[in-house]
Amino acid sequence: MYLLGLGIVLLLMKFLEIGAVAAWDWWLVLSPFGLAVAWWAWADWSGYTKRKSVEKVERRKQKRIDKSREAMGIAPKRPRR
Repeated sequence: MYLLGLGIVLLLMKFLEIGAVAAWDWWLVLSPFGLAVAWWAWADWSGYTKRKSVEKVERRKQKRIDKSREAMGIAPKRPRR
């Protein structure tokens, strides 16, 4: 996501001719977009995206369980390390 934001900022700076970016070649200005595509392809290929999604669901599930136990007066379990 950071690469996409950087690409947008550089693109705007090049288009509006702001600062040193105005003199840069277009391939250099557009390179963050290519890197973002490469990152997303790697993240999907390696399972990174799925793993992070599962971790997020598990954290939300554990928070719900802990909240319910606290409401019943039972101390929440400590996470395993």
